[in-house]
Amino acid sequence: MDRSKHARLTAGVAMSALLMACGAPAEDGTSPLDVSDVDPSMIGLPSAGEATDATREANAALAARLPIDEPSDRADVERGFLAALDDDAILDADGNVVWAIRQFDFLAGNAPDTVNPSLWRQSQLAAKHGLFEVVEGIYQVRGYDLSVMTVIAGDTGWIVIDPLTTSETAAAALGLVNETLGERPVSAVLYTHSHADHFGGARGIIDEAEIAERGIPVLAPVGFAEHAVSENLLAGNHMSRRAAVMFGNTLPRSQTGHVGAGLGPGLPQGTIGLIPPTEEIFGDGSQRRIDGVLFEFVDAAGTEAPAEFMFYLPEFRALCTSEVSSGTLHNVLTPRGAQVRDALTWSRVIDRMLVEYGDRSDVVFASHHWPTWGTENVATYLTRQRDIYRYIHDQTLRQANAGASQVEAAEAVVEPAFQAGEDAFHTRGYYGTLNHNSKAVYQFYFGWWSGVPAHYFKRPHAETASRYVAAMGGADAVLEVGQSAFAEGDYRWAAEVFNHLVFADPAFQPGREWLAATYEQLGFQSESGVWRSYFLTGAAELRRGVPDLGNPQLGSNDFLRAVPSLELFDSMATRYVPGRLDRDPFAIEFRFGDTDETVSLVVEKSVLVPRDGSAEGPAAIVSMDRADFDRLILQQTRAIALIATGRMGIEGDRSALQALFASLDTPPFWFNIMEP
Repeated sequence: MDRSKHARLTAGVAMSALLMACGAPAEDGTSPLDVSDVDPSMIGLPSAGEATDATREANAALAARLPIDEPSDRADVERGFLAALDDDAILDADGNVVWAIRQFDFLAGNAPDTVNPSLWRQSQLAAKHGLFEVVEGIYQVRGYDLSVMTVIAGDTGWIVIDPLTTSETAAAALGLVNETLGERPVSAVLYTHSHADHFGGARGIIDEAEIAERGIPVLAPVGFAEHAVSENLLAGNHMSRRAAVMFGNTLPRSQTGHVGAGLGPGLPQGTIGLIPPTEEIFGDGSQRRIDGVLFEFVDAAGTEAPAEFMFYLPEFRALCTSEVSSGTLHNVLTPRGAQVRDALTWSRVIDRMLVEYGDRSDVVFASHHWPTWGTENVATYLTRQRDIYRYIHDQTLRQANAGASQVEAAEAVVEPAFQAGEDAFHTRGYYGTLNHNSKAVYQFYFGWWSGVPAHYFKRPHAETASRYVAAMGGADAVLEVGQSAFAEGDYRWAAEVFNHLVFADPAFQPGREWLAATYEQLGFQSESGVWRSYFLTGAAELRRGVPDLGNPQLGSNDFLRAVPSLELFDSMATRYVPGRLDRDPFAIEFRFGDTDETVSLVVEKSVLVPRDGSAEGPAAIVSMDRADFDRLILQQTRAIALIATGRMGIEGDRSALQALFASLDTPPFWFNIMEP
């Protein structure tokens, strides 16, 4: 490749950086560094983990215009502190670290140049861990998980609200409660909504046998069972891979790595399970006395989750907003991927809470972050939360209805005046962002495309990237354009330019290095913990490749047991590879003895069609327990072992079953995102 343009770029892009690296010329005029040894394409490239002048200036400017030192949030975070875990870590049964207690101890003092000062403030607040009293009789365990576990003192035991993500963190949290406040049994469990960080740890505090023996209610909103297992089922592999990026799972906890997820400190690495609810409650107007405590439920389906409720505790004058409102602007469309949410309904639900309970609440708490105390403060909090979702919704539609595309509308939805106030840090984009949420609102109403015909039937980027590079004059010219943008601190444009280089030729190391450096600066400037994780993980994967950490377990026996059989086979159908079937179409019938179910699979050349009930003239009939089929799916056993032990029987053509499984694809988990 011609490097002449790189040599000419030396003076134009980053001569000052070169001189700083080389030092002043010696008295005899020679340089202490022989520039002939320097790859011209790397001149001006900052070291990994180094904030550029543009990043330092951007972060300093944000700190100057926000009341970063406003003390009320810090006072609320500390309020009611009772005790904290003394151990170094929460461990699983095999001694593996699920949650390192002191992993965020580096979050001290003022923000370094490599972290957005507003995110640094939020991360400091979210990292405060321990057991806290909300009001007498209501307590929270915070800082050992992405989410918060609330416990309420009932007449006979603890009413547990949202038992965290993993059984290990939930067990540790309840242990801290019992050790500090006195041993009490769990008398009820409530799941506020259908996301795993609010039910995944239930097995750490209770099990089905105790639920049945003591008649313990496990309550959830209507639709919980369906949505808790379906959201991650069909698209689970892709969604989980992106979630690993979104939450910075592969990043170190440090000033140049993961500092917090914005919604909470981060995700634990433990055991996620599911104990199905004993009853699903319709939110609107429902009242229920649970272990002596009166709950008034409010439906919030279609806001932050497809199945969600909030509740008011009149005897405590306390309002729980679940995850509909918390200490951050949330995601209208989560970056890990899910169905887009309804920002208008979201705003309306919060307004309803404000009208009905604002003047009757002395405290508002949620399943993330810390409470807000005082009736006036509660009203302000709910007002600001209502307004931010309404603002994004209305202003996006205003722009779109005037002809703006998705990107144009998002660029026009700028920070509202109230978002910079002392009482509105909880509306800032620590998790969701104005830009991302505006695009989600646009998608909700208009779909994924801009309306421009050229965007409707675009070729894949891996195919067009080389054409872009050629049209711009070749790799050297593209590199020069990107380096100029980088030197000017225009990292958004630099990222777009360098990304063309990487997708045109992933092996071209200068393109990878410059794109990684650009992503890193964007991450260092990001106020959103999610955006920071995405950019910094992107930089890490470009520099070191996709991590080879083995395929994570994307399911568990608990989860699969709760999945309806037809949906489980629908998931299998997404792995079917047309063209692999080397025989005529056929049908297979599965009979599950333990659940008394029959599901048939019609195996065509292009599709796999599951049906409830028997098939007409099946090529084979498979008889087994659904529990064993789950183990087969999870690769905890093999078909030959089940057949040998008599736990699986096959009538008819056994080769049909072999043909079925041979036609299924097993997607890799650590697939490329940052490059083709």
